[in-house]
Amino acid sequence: MIDKKLLHLLGNNKKYIFMAVGLMLLGLAANISITACICWCIALLISNAEASAYLLPAVCAACAMVVRYCTTRWVGSVRDTLGREAKKDLRKQLYEKMVRLGVKTTDQMSMAGLTQMSMEGVEQLDLYYSSYIPQFFYAMLAPFILFAVTVGIQWRVAVVLICCVPLIPVSIIAVSKYAKKIFAKYWGKYTSMGDTFLDSVQGLKELKIFKADAARHEKMNESAEEFRRITMKVLVMQLASTTIMDLVAYGGAGLGIAMAILSVTKWGLTPVMALFLVLVAVEFFLPLRAFGSAFHIAMNGASAGKNILSLLELPDPEWGDKSLDGTNLALRTVTFSYDGKRDVLQKVDMVFPETGMTAIVGESGCGKSTVVSLLLGVHRPQIGTVTAGSMPITQLSRESYYGSLAAVSYNTYIFHTSVRENFHMAKESATDEEIYEALSKVNLADFIRENGGLDKVIEEDANNISGGQKQRLALAIALVADKAIYIFDEATSNIDIESEAIIMRNIKALSRQKSVIVISHRLANIVNADHIYYMESGEIKESGTHTSLMQQGGGYAKLYTAQKNLEQGYKEVRE
Repeated sequence: MIDKKLLHLLGNNKKYIFMAVGLMLLGLAANISITACICWCIALLISNAEASAYLLPAVCAACAMVVRYCTTRWVGSVRDTLGREAKKDLRKQLYEKMVRLGVKTTDQMSMAGLTQMSMEGVEQLDLYYSSYIPQFFYAMLAPFILFAVTVGIQWRVAVVLICCVPLIPVSIIAVSKYAKKIFAKYWGKYTSMGDTFLDSVQGLKELKIFKADAARHEKMNESAEEFRRITMKVLVMQLASTTIMDLVAYGGAGLGIAMAILSVTKWGLTPVMALFLVLVAVEFFLPLRAFGSAFHIAMNGASAGKNILSLLELPDPEWGDKSLDGTNLALRTVTFSYDGKRDVLQKVDMVFPETGMTAIVGESGCGKSTVVSLLLGVHRPQIGTVTAGSMPITQLSRESYYGSLAAVSYNTYIFHTSVRENFHMAKESATDEEIYEALSKVNLADFIRENGGLDKVIEEDANNISGGQKQRLALAIALVADKAIYIFDEATSNIDIESEAIIMRNIKALSRQKSVIVISHRLANIVNADHIYYMESGEIKESGTHTSLMQQGGGYAKLYTAQKNLEQGYKEVRE
C-alpha cells in the first residue's frame, strides 16, 4: 500500500512522518488515559468515595485532555509542514530535472500534461504524503497498542477486537485493484481534457478562420463528459468502499461491546472494566477507518506520482566535466535512429571549422534538423561521435559547451518581458548601444525605436510583433550573446527578401570570426558559404563550395536551378 519510489522522493522530509506518527500515538495514549479516568471516577462514585478521592483522576483527566489538545494541534502543524516541504522539494526536483534535460524535450508528455503534473500532480502528492502515509503507519500500530492495553483486562474481548481489525484492510485490498484502474483512467482523462482545452485556446484563431470552432466545441464537450463520467465512477467507488468500511468498523466494535457485556455475566468482569472496554472498542477501528478514507486520496496521488516519477526517471543527457578546448565541431561516422528501426542519418561525416560559414542543405526529411539536434546535444548518435575541439561532447561539461554555442531557429522563444530584458538574458552586461547595433544588423532598430524603445514589452508568444520581427529579434539577441559557435536553423524563413539579404550579409560577416552553421531550404541564402553539405535520405551526397557543386551538375545543382526558376517565375508574375 506504500509506493517505495514515491516515499523515496521525500528525502529528509521523512522525519516529519515519524514526528506525526509519534504525536498521533501520544494522542491515542491521552485518549486511553481520559477514558480510564472517566471509568475511575465512575468506580469511585459506585463505591461512595469521598470528594477528595476524585481530585487525582480529575487532574489526570485534565492533563490528558491538554496533551490530547496539544498533540492534535501539533499533528496538524507537522502534517502541514510535511506537505509544504514535500511540495517545495518535488517542484525543485522537477525543475532541476528539466534543467538537466536541457534542450532535450519530454516526448512522452504534452505541455498541458507537464503543467498539470508540476502543479495539480504535486498538490495530489501533498495529500498523499501529509494525510495517507502518516495515517497508514498510525493505523498499523494503534490496534496493537490497544490490544496490549485491553488483553490484561479481558483477553477474549481483546482477541475478538484485534481479529476484526484486519477486515478493514481486506476490504481496502478488495477494491484497490479496481480503484487503481479507475484512478489511472481518471488522471489520463484529466490530462486529455487539459490537452484539448489548451490546444483549442492556442488554435482559436485558426478554428474561427476555418469555421471549425463548433466542431471543436463538441470535442471539448465530449472530453469534459468523459472526465465527468470517470469522476462519478471515482465517487461511486469511494462511497461503496466507505460503506463497506463503516459496516466492518461498527460491526467489529459492536461485537467487541457484546463480548464485554457477556464477560460481565459469564466471566466475572467488573462493570467498570467492561465500560472501559466498551469505550475503547471503537478506538480499535477508527485509525483504520480514517486510513481507508485517505486511501482514495492516496490512489489519486499515486497516479499523479507515477507521472512525476516517469519524468524524474528519464535518463539525463550524458555530459562530462572537461572544458572546451576548441570551437571546431565535427560529426564522425555518425549513424542515428529515433526509433531504433530506421536510420535517419547513415555514416555522416561533417566538419565545421572554428571560423567560416558551413551550410547544410537538402529537401525536407533529408536529416538536416537531426544534424542540428546532435550538435545541440538533444540526441546522441547510436554509432559514431560528435566532437567539439579535440574531444567528444559527452566528455565536456554542459556549461562549457553551451557557454560557447548559440542557436537560432524558426521557433526561437522570446520571453514575455521587455526587449532590453530579453537581451540581458543573453548577455547581462549588454549596453543599450550594443543592443541597438544588433537590432540594426537585422533591420529592426527603427521599429523598436518607434514602438516604445527597449522598454517595449513583448507579449506572450510574441503576439504583439509579426513572425518575421520575432525571428529578427531572436537573431539580434543571439548576435549580442557573442558566442564562438552559431547555428542558424531556418532562421530567415519568415523574413522578407530585403531583410533576409541584410541578415545573410551580417551572418557572412560574422563567419569571419566565428564558426557559423546555416540550415536553409532557400539555397540562394548560402551561395556565399565557405562549404556546403548536400544531403539526401540521411546521407551526404555532395559537398564543396557553391561553384564546385554547380559544376558537378548533381542533386544540389538541380535543386538550386529548380528554386531559381521558381523564384524567377514568381517574380515575373508579380511584375
